[in-house]
Amino acid sequence: MKTLASLSLAVASLLTSSALSAEKDWDPLLDQNLSKWELWMGVPHPSVKGLPAGTPTAEKPQDGIPLGLDNDPKNVFSIITQGDEPVLKITGEIYGGLTTLSEYENYHFSAKVKWGEQKWEPRLDRKRDSGFLYHCVGPHGAFWNVWMRCVEFQIQEGDFGDLFMLAGTGGTVRVTENANPIKGQAQYRWDPTSDYIKKGRVQIASDEESPHGKWTHIEVYAVGDKSVHMVNGQVVLAIKDIRQRDADAPLTKGKLQIQSEGAEVYYQDMKIRPISKFPKAISKAANF
Repeated sequence: MKTLASLSLAVASLLTSSALSAEKDWDPLLDQNLSKWELWMGVPHPSVKGLPAGTPTAEKPQDGIPLGLDNDPKNVFSIITQGDEPVLKITGEIYGGLTTLSEYENYHFSAKVKWGEQKWEPRLDRKRDSGFLYHCVGPHGAFWNVWMRCVEFQIQEGDFGDLFMLAGTGGTVRVTENANPIKGQAQYRWDPTSDYIKKGRVQIASDEESPHGKWTHIEVYAVGDKSVHMVNGQVVLAIKDIRQRDADAPLTKGKLQIQSEGAEVYYQDMKIRPISKFPKAISKAANF
């Protein structure tokens, strides 16, 4: 039986430019005007300064009234320029989501992510956090008054690529039980060699995040009701049978969202391209 390390090496050696030569070119997602996106802002924490008079706040985002669509009074999401390249800056001061206007299905998403220094309530004493949400469907604010129903590629210090299923999504993942509990619950880690299946929250197989202040390359391959999470060229998690649980229906497409969640973070070289199948090396590493 091949080890996870050998599968990772297989991806590195087999995934070449020729493997994707038949696929279409990349579509860049960032420009100076964020023309491919819309903003949904959640509930400001009471510690936020300089809000318009009368703006509702709440200690917990799920308990308050969201700022809503295209209402970003603190300029949480903005574009800055580094060289000639647009870079998405997220201050993290208010929970929010930057959402594509278009839906995507059968795609390869790629971006580079780097942490800033600033952290905000209610996460001052916690890990820096953001997230890439995909297959986003339904109304804004379905989860915590902020994010849509979706699958989450976690972007958090030490946890790049962890899986969360938000607001009614589900899927199955091959896992090994981990002895370290989270909030009293059993914890599971992705293991492509395992026959044991877990639905819902799952940890990555290994931490591939770059050192603080350096860019980390994230990728999601999504084909049909399956997806693969990659960090710095390594497959760290794979999901199949992605579904909307209440409808018991496959979830194969949707919008994309980028989270603001209490930490300064930057995204660059964000792009997407259509694919018709997983590259062989990735499909093999995912054990689909």
